[in-house]
Amino acid sequence: MAAKPPIKVVAISGSLRRASFNSGLIRSAVELCERSIEGIEIEHVDISELPLINTDLEVNGTYPPVVEAFRRKIAEADAFLFASPENNYSVAAPLKNAIDWASRPPNVWAGKAAAVVSSGGGFGGGRSQYHLRQIGVFLDLHFINKPELFVQAFQPPKKFDENGNLIDLEVKERLKQILLSLKAFTLRLLN
Repeated sequence: MAAKPPIKVVAISGSLRRASFNSGLIRSAVELCERSIEGIEIEHVDISELPLINTDLEVNGTYPPVVEAFRRKIAEADAFLFASPENNYSVAAPLKNAIDWASRPPNVWAGKAAAVVSSGGGFGGGRSQYHLRQIGVFLDLHFINKPELFVQAFQPPKKFDENGNLIDLEVKERLKQILLSLKAFTLRLLN
């Protein structure tokens, strides 16, 4: 019997900063899947080149090439991993912009599994996660509920290095549990 193809996960960081801790969570997730989780492949999709959403850019049912390419990646994915920084108690503008582009007709998020992680100050980006889950209801995204991961980046011990790479082994293990849960939930939705 042929092996099943791996689950294709598109990972999106809502932070554009070069040494972003949220992007560091995505890099760590990619590494975990390559080293210790079979049957799941993560592609980190860069959203920095997407223009601000503007329906004037939609012409005869088509989108700018960079938006079309992004939408194609979303459409081809089986599931999503969001790293959602918190800005003003909510989802960061770059992430919201990407979500909005892919929700334009036809909504290419619909019916798929998702997980969200975050890193930040006090609550570790938790408020952004809850807003993203609310957005997911409209998008018909199906978020895993447990486990959750809110990384308080500025409290000891140090969790990230100077380049934004995750170095905390406990957080890596918690991230692995998120990925295993996302894999199991995605398989249930695909069957």
